[in-house]
Amino acid sequence: MKKLIFLFFCTFSLVSCVSSKMFNEIEGNYAQLKVDHSILEKDNIQLIVRYDSLRYHYGELMSQFEKIEMELNSSKKNFETLQNSYTALEKNSNAELQESIEQNRGLLDEIQLKESELLGERSELDSLKSELASRIARVDELEKVIANKEALLSNLKSSLTKALLSFDGKGLTVEQRDGKVYVSMENKMLFKPGSWAVGSEGKEAIRQLAMVLEENKNIAILIEGHTDDEPYIGDSKLSGNWDLSVKRATSIVGLLLKNTGVIPENITAAGKGEYAPLVPNSSASNRSKNRRIEVILAPKLDEIGKLLQGLD
Repeated sequence: MKKLIFLFFCTFSLVSCVSSKMFNEIEGNYAQLKVDHSILEKDNIQLIVRYDSLRYHYGELMSQFEKIEMELNSSKKNFETLQNSYTALEKNSNAELQESIEQNRGLLDEIQLKESELLGERSELDSLKSELASRIARVDELEKVIANKEALLSNLKSSLTKALLSFDGKGLTVEQRDGKVYVSMENKMLFKPGSWAVGSEGKEAIRQLAMVLEENKNIAILIEGHTDDEPYIGDSKLSGNWDLSVKRATSIVGLLLKNTGVIPENITAAGKGEYAPLVPNSSASNRSKNRRIEVILAPKLDEIGKLLQGLD
């Protein structure tokens, strides 16, 4: 601006000294300079406005970035919660499994929602979604296996109840609980006092039981012998109730294996002696209930174990 003013005065002072043509030329240059100055001022104002706009948008972008960071951290915490929930599966509890499945699916929905809001800004969410979907698929498969297990147990109980119907009211019961089927036989229908030799009625019950087990080869079979708390005073070859309970359990195993369709590898025999009573040994009736053989049947859990390992 100072240069323009200086040029103007110089031009003014020389008006009388220069020709009219030169004056007009100088005057035209001055006018052009004023126009250029005005354009430059407008451009400068526009640049300032644009600079302020860019600063504003930069602030908005930083706010959005911070929001994305917060949402990503929230998603990470949700994923950690999801990982913790899978430990409940190891307890093989149907109720806990169902609750875990519902939590997993809820978290999956939440992660999908967050993913749509973030508009793909973080590839880590894609990785989380893929991993979670894989886990959900394995949990669904596990749920189906457990449902099949329950159906198998129900069918097994029904078959046993039908096969052993003639022994109803004679000290034999069939129950389904805790993911297993229990066939309980009081000793009065199996053994004489102090003996581990099975009587004719007991042999027939074991024969019927073996026929059902022959048709269910994926069942683990646990034979448990139980006594009351009265001391054993029979054959000197046995040291006490515990030995007697083991002998009686192995006697049942021997009778089951007379049916060649029963797989020996599926069977385990155990003696519990007097240490797992059904009721207090406070009367003759109660002691009779405690003297029993329990056949505990459960589906093999190999498939469930493999699925649980896949969730580690």
